Amino acid sequence: MPTVILTGLPVPGSPLADELRSLGFEVRPAAGPQDAAAALAGVPADQRVAVVDSAFVGHVHALRLALTDPRFDACAVTGALSVQAGAREALDKAVATEGAHESGPYADRLAAAVEATGTAVQRPELGSLVAAVPADADERAAASAAVAAVDEEAVRLRSAVKSRDGFFTTFCISPYSRYIARWCARRGLTPNQVTTASLITALIAAGCAATGERWGYVAAGVLLIVSFVLDCTDGQLARYSLQYSTMGAWLDATFDRAKEYSFYAGLALGAARNGDDVWGLALGAMILMTCRHVVDFSFNEANHDATANTSPTAALSDRLDSVGWTVWVRRMIILPIGERWAMIAVLTAFTTPRIVFYALIAGCAFGALYTTAGRVLRSLTRTARRTDRAAQALADLADSGPIAELQARLLRGRAGSFGSVYAAAVGAALMTAAALYLPFGDPWLIAVAVAYAVTAGLAVAAPLKGALDWLIPPLFRAAEYVTVLALAARADVPGALPAAFGLIAAVAYHHYDTVYRIRGGTGAPPHWLVRTIGGHEGRVLLAAVLAAVLADRASDFPVALTALAVFVALVVLVESIRFWVSSGAPAVHDEGEPA
Repeated sequence: MPTVILTGLPVPGSPLADELRSLGFEVRPAAGPQDAAAALAGVPADQRVAVVDSAFVGHVHALRLALTDPRFDACAVTGALSVQAGAREALDKAVATEGAHESGPYADRLAAAVEATGTAVQRPELGSLVAAVPADADERAAASAAVAAVDEEAVRLRSAVKSRDGFFTTFCISPYSRYIARWCARRGLTPNQVTTASLITALIAAGCAATGERWGYVAAGVLLIVSFVLDCTDGQLARYSLQYSTMGAWLDATFDRAKEYSFYAGLALGAARNGDDVWGLALGAMILMTCRHVVDFSFNEANHDATANTSPTAALSDRLDSVGWTVWVRRMIILPIGERWAMIAVLTAFTTPRIVFYALIAGCAFGALYTTAGRVLRSLTRTARRTDRAAQALADLADSGPIAELQARLLRGRAGSFGSVYAAAVGAALMTAAALYLPFGDPWLIAVAVAYAVTAGLAVAAPLKGALDWLIPPLFRAAEYVTVLALAARADVPGALPAAFGLIAAVAYHHYDTVYRIRGGTGAPPHWLVRTIGGHEGRVLLAAVLAAVLADRASDFPVALTALAVFVALVVLVESIRFWVSSGAPAVHDEGEPA
């Protein structure tokens, strides 16, 4: 159990001790700094410990923000400081060096001393919430009046809603989903449980769509909206009750993709029951969406810790954001997850799967072009220098296998005169063009795949610090995914496109998993995993070889793709689950761009 050391003489009638217990803390009184030091010595170093001034007056949620947020090693508000194991050494040093003769609340002095050791102390924005240590009775009365004047629960509910979200989510979902989040919190439900409920609901929706009946499509549309409401609720529950975790952020992100892509498969199955083959459209929609997300991830990682950005495009974007209505228009036209799921749900209920996919591909293509063009312009006109950390993140996102790694090692030191992104673009263009236009099984496709592997190695031979090098991972994703789609389509045999759908889904999971490991601060998946599944260039080469070998037995091509999909899925899932269950990564919660 976490411990609070309540310092100073007790204040008659103060509810502070009971409030701290309601937050899950064991309360230990300490009259002065020496008593506090003795009490601290009795708390195990691996447990959360807090120091709170007994004269503290404020809202319980202000204490909750300072004392229970798992994302930060050290966190403080006026009169209260909390540290986790990562900052315990700094707190011990602060207690040992802090002078008892100094003025001000003891907790505030400790927070300053902890910061002086170089340990970051998070100070949450309280807004209208109160956190104070009054010096006399008059100040205490004024602080108590300020506490009473604020509806703490209303503030807590407002802060549970993501500060930046899409129009549909902000105005059609969040006004009531926050109350569902509170209901869940009061019944002890966790965000991960709500995330799982959202996944199950979406899978049932996919099953309804797979019936191919009108009632199934209507039920699927309704259930998809219910799933999205739960998807919003899990994040709001995490913010409402401060139940953040690395695994929760990973589940939320990967389950979103699993829900959406399972629904695509359900629509394709339903259409097939009515004699309409839309597996190619379903696969195209999945490829487009995944590549778009990789663009987002790569750009954000490339500029995660940039030292400056004087881009005129960024300045124009900031000016547009100052005009209220343009903010919502710009968020809606990129078809974020709320608008996208609402469109899919409505079109599923009232039209056909083919129309759903046409609208989805058109809308996502426009959004992808809009965002990518803007980011390219920003990159070409910015003066920021890319750090080694950002370059390594891009290299990890590239997903290079042993063939590209060998080529990169041979070229290292001699690749500076070549443009990394241009090598990747040329290789990707050649590979996709060959897959699209060469006959199925043409041996020349193997030669092109070898050339692709060579250019892939050339692209990552030098540190990825160029202005447009963040485009390399999405170029590789597009080349690999489109190659598999084209080969399956040109095989023109039953089952090829569904098998390709499964393979790309397994590989896409690996790529999303890589992103969220990097975001969680734990680095990319181990090299053995990337080598085992071949890297992007190895899988492309293998697909080309399989097509050539099975040219005269094209009916066996779906079996080969299915076997490859099962192999990749098993290797990636087993390692991913092992990692996320056992990971000691710091707690995070994604508040970035709407997906």
